[in-house]
Amino acid sequence: MLEDGDEELELNLLGDQERREARQGLEQEEEAEELTEHAKRPISSKDKRAMVLLCVLYLIQGVPLGLALGSVPFLLKDHLSYSQLATFALSSYPYSLKLLWSPIVDSIFSPYIGRRKSWIIPMQLTVGSVMLYMSLNVQRLMDNPENHVNELTFVFTSLVLISATQDIAVDGWALTLLSHENLSYASTCQTIGLNTGYFASFTVFLAFNSVEFSEKWGVPHLTLSGYLRFWSIACYLVTFWLLFFKKEDKEVATEADLSIKGVYKTIWAICKLKHVQSLIVIHFFGKLGFAANEAATSLKMVEKGFKREDLAIAVLIDFPFQIIGGYLAASWSRGDRPLRPWIWAFWPRLGFGLMATFIVYYFPKSPISTGFFVFLIVHTVFSSFSSTVQFVGISAFHTRISDPLIGGTYMTLLNTFTNLGGTWPKWFILKGMMSNLTPLYLGVDALSVATCKVTEAGTELAVKGREYIYLCFHLLTVVPASECVSEHGQATCREIGGTCVTETDGYYIISAACFIFGIVFLVAYIIPTAKKLQELPPLAWRVKLS
Repeated sequence: MLEDGDEELELNLLGDQERREARQGLEQEEEAEELTEHAKRPISSKDKRAMVLLCVLYLIQGVPLGLALGSVPFLLKDHLSYSQLATFALSSYPYSLKLLWSPIVDSIFSPYIGRRKSWIIPMQLTVGSVMLYMSLNVQRLMDNPENHVNELTFVFTSLVLISATQDIAVDGWALTLLSHENLSYASTCQTIGLNTGYFASFTVFLAFNSVEFSEKWGVPHLTLSGYLRFWSIACYLVTFWLLFFKKEDKEVATEADLSIKGVYKTIWAICKLKHVQSLIVIHFFGKLGFAANEAATSLKMVEKGFKREDLAIAVLIDFPFQIIGGYLAASWSRGDRPLRPWIWAFWPRLGFGLMATFIVYYFPKSPISTGFFVFLIVHTVFSSFSSTVQFVGISAFHTRISDPLIGGTYMTLLNTFTNLGGTWPKWFILKGMMSNLTPLYLGVDALSVATCKVTEAGTELAVKGREYIYLCFHLLTVVPASECVSEHGQATCREIGGTCVTETDGYYIISAACFIFGIVFLVAYIIPTAKKLQELPPLAWRVKLS
C-alpha cells in the first residue's frame, strides 16, 4: 500500500473524475481491511447481552407467525376448502406490507421512553391482550370454522399486523444495539428468535396438540386455548422488564428531516437508486423457483398420509441444525463478499425443492417405514439448512447497507420485498386450489383433474369439475357440487359412497414450471447482479436526508 503522503501526491496529479475514482478505490480497500480485522475480534459482553435481548424480542414475534402461517391452517385443513384456506392465508400479508406504515414508527416516539421502546412496549402489550382474548374464544371459533372464516382471518390478521409493527422497531433497534463489526449477527438473532417462536407455535404445538402423540409419548395434551394463554403471560412479563429494567441509549442527534413526510420522501429517493431497484427485482422473483414446494408440498404429504405428529418430530430434529446454520451463515457473511453464501445456497435449495416433488410422487402408503422416515428427516435438515443460510445471508446484507438514521424504515423496505417474494406466489397457488376458478390463476388444483366415481347396481355417479352427473340407466340428473380435488370436495364424494380418482395432478406441473424458471432466473440475472451489488460501498446505498 502507498503511504499517506504518496497517496495525496498521486491524487493531486489526477483530474477531478480520476481523483474521485481513486479515493473511492482507496476507501473500499480500507473498508475491506477494516472488516477483515473486525472479523477476528471476539464478541464483547455488551453485544452478547444485546443479542440475547434481540433473540427474545424476535421470539415473541415468531409465535403469532407460527400460529397464523403454520398450525392453524393445518387444524383448519380438514374443515375448509382450499379457497377458504386461501382467504385465511391473507393473515400473513401485513408482514409483507409493513413498509406502508414504517415511516410512522421511525418518526413518532417519546424521547423519555426511547425511540424504539415507544413502539415495542405497546405492541407487545397488545399482542398479549389479543392472545388472551383469543384463548377465551378460540374454542368457539374452531368448533365450526367454516362459519367463522372471516372472524378467524380478522383476528389473526390483527395479531400479525401488530407483530409486524413491532418488527419494524426491533429491526431499527438492532442497528444501534450491536456494534458495527457485529451487525451481521443481528440476522442470526432474528433467525434464532423467529424460528424458535415459529416452530414452537407450528410443529411443536401440533405435536402436543395431537391426542395420538400425547398417548404415545406420555406427555400432557396441549390445547390451543392453553397455549395462547401461556404466551399472553410471557408477553406481559417481557414488556414489564423492558419498561422498568432496560434503558434505551439515546441516538445521535441529527438535523435531518425525520418527520413522517420526510421519511416517506427518503423511501422514494432510496427506491429510485438503480442498484436498489435491481435488488428489488431479485427479491420479488428470486423465490419463485421453490414457491410451489414451500406452498403445497407439506399439504400434499399430509394428503398422502403423512401424520402431523411425524412432521413435528422431523422438524424438532431439524431445529438445532437451523440454529447452527444461522450462526455459520452470519460468520460467512462478515467479509467483503456478504452475498456469496446466499448465492451458493440457491443451488441446494432448488435441488431439494425438486427432490421434494419426487418424494410426494413416490410417497408410500401409510404407515411409512422407518427408513423412509429417516430419509425425510435428512431431506428436511438439508433443505432447511439451505433456506436458513439464505435468510441469514440476505438479512446480514440488509443490515450492513441500511442507514441507522432511518434503520427501521430502511430494513423494512428491503425486508418487505423479500417477504413479498415468498408471499405473492403462495396466494395464487392456494387460491387456485379449486377447479371452478378461472385458468388465469394457474394454481395446483386449477391444473388438476379429479373425478368422483360411484358404481352401484345399475347406477353410476360421475363427478368432474363443478357438477355431479348422475347416470341411472337413461335418467340423467345434474347435482351441484364443488369439486373433487380439495379436502372439502373429497369429503363430499365420500358422503355419497364415491372414490376420488386423480387423473392429472397440477402440483407436479406447477413444481416443474417453478423449478425451470428458478434455474434460468438464477443464472441469467441473480448471480451476475448480486456480484455487482456486493461490490458497492455502504455509502452507495444511502441518500442525503434533507
